[in-house]
Amino acid sequence: MPPSVVAESSQGLQQLPFKPEGYNYWTWRGHKIHYVEEGEGFPVVLIHGFGTSAFHWRYNIPELAKNYKVYALDLLGFGWSEKAQIDYDALIWRDQLVDFLKEIVKQHTVLVGNGLGGFTTLLAAAELPAEQVKGVTLLNSAGQFGDDITTTDTSEETALRKFIVRPVEEIFQRVVVGLAFWLSMRPAQIEAQLKSGVYRNHSNVDDYLLNSIAIPAADPNAGEVYYRLLRQLISNPRKYTLESVLSQLSCRLLLLWGDLDPWVDHAKANRIKEFYPNTSLVNLQAGHYPHDEVPLLVNKALLDWLSTLGLSEPSLRTVPEI
Repeated sequence: MPPSVVAESSQGLQQLPFKPEGYNYWTWRGHKIHYVEEGEGFPVVLIHGFGTSAFHWRYNIPELAKNYKVYALDLLGFGWSEKAQIDYDALIWRDQLVDFLKEIVKQHTVLVGNGLGGFTTLLAAAELPAEQVKGVTLLNSAGQFGDDITTTDTSEETALRKFIVRPVEEIFQRVVVGLAFWLSMRPAQIEAQLKSGVYRNHSNVDDYLLNSIAIPAADPNAGEVYYRLLRQLISNPRKYTLESVLSQLSCRLLLLWGDLDPWVDHAKANRIKEFYPNTSLVNLQAGHYPHDEVPLLVNKALLDWLSTLGLSEPSLRTVPEI
């Protein structure tokens, strides 16, 4: 797809211009971080899900930017941000988002996140002072309640397993995961995966979307990052649970939930609402990415909800140190 393409969705919404070189860059802890910045007004910060990027908000940024200052951030290891060779953990992305608010946004804000980005926004909102985050919107968020996770045996490893078996397993896993990543990140495979149920309506599964996933995946370090992310997600599934994070939250919460998601059970939205009463829920006939599959409905619901928060023009107060 040629650079700076401005297209429309099947629903007639303007699309953010696609720039292969990215938009803006910020250095965080020595790493190159990519973000999009559009519009004027009260800040709204968008955080993408696993395997996608800031460009996944292509149909939301132009609409939101008509009334708000919109930022879309690429998490470390994803999109046009650096594919850092580090041990990934949920707190890495939380700290990245908190520092982004402090150093770039510098205002009170509303956070919006999909999938992994949804859980990142919750962690950041729980960490920041109550008045800093005016609201959080989750779209099919990652994260589990503690009793959703089967406990495993955590007995101490034997020396044989620790020094011989595990290293051999890791080599084998790297080879398998590396091959799987290479195969799955080809454009034809990306398209097939998206159309296998993640998107129930395929009209927006286009070249723009495929390129926004395939180009970052072509980074030489992308396969290693993918391997490290999988190992971390598998090894610590209950390190941070939804109830522990929600219990620290004090702002209003909006759930925009694709009920046809094959990855995240729609019942989770109801359970979040039960656990955290200060929640509004909008059910959508969509898969895991409702903001890109049914952007017209998501934009309307999000804008309607934002209008109820009493947001004023941003002050010059910066994000306090934490």
